[in-house]
Amino acid sequence: MTSTTRTRSDVKRDAIIQAAKHAFQEFGVNGTSMDKLAELANVSKRTVYNHFSAKEELVMHLIKEQWHTALVDNGAPYDPTQALADQLISMILIDINFMSGDEHLELARVAIGHFFYEPSRLKDEVAQLQAQEKAMHKWLRSAKKDNRMAFDDIDQVVEEMDSLVKGQCFWPQLFKLEDPLTEERKMQIAKSATALILSRYEVNE
Repeated sequence: MTSTTRTRSDVKRDAIIQAAKHAFQEFGVNGTSMDKLAELANVSKRTVYNHFSAKEELVMHLIKEQWHTALVDNGAPYDPTQALADQLISMILIDINFMSGDEHLELARVAIGHFFYEPSRLKDEVAQLQAQEKAMHKWLRSAKKDNRMAFDDIDQVVEEMDSLVKGQCFWPQLFKLEDPLTEERKMQIAKSATALILSRYEVNE
């Protein structure tokens, strides 16, 4: 049996990350200084900068962590006995709740503002996120293997769904152009996106 030995540096890094999560929720990202993070993590300010050269770098770390938890690890496995529409609606709702969540939106505003004048770096950060196989990929692959969906490029299908979700559940909320989504509105969007995707890719026997 192998064991993982955590160094003091690992422990301090985790403490900084946990402090950031709590501080960002309580004070907001803009209301949290690196001095405050050092205080909450019980480390020196120099230690904070040794691990994260800027607050925005820490924000990107948390976004990636959120992304992985919400969209990579989350989601029910494909069920051949259930209707495709019911399963896909549930999967899309996970995306909607993540994309439109207050915590994710606040972090995203800071990250986009930070990288606005460095588009190539922002592109790299987004590419790292999109390179991860989401739970949606696994579900679609299983549905195709079960001969209930047909498509050539699974990434294209996921990208189409992402566009449908982000266009209504992320960008308008990110720039505060619309009010927060109600649960009823989220369901309407999920059902509409599902209908569009299945109208194109569902196999009709």
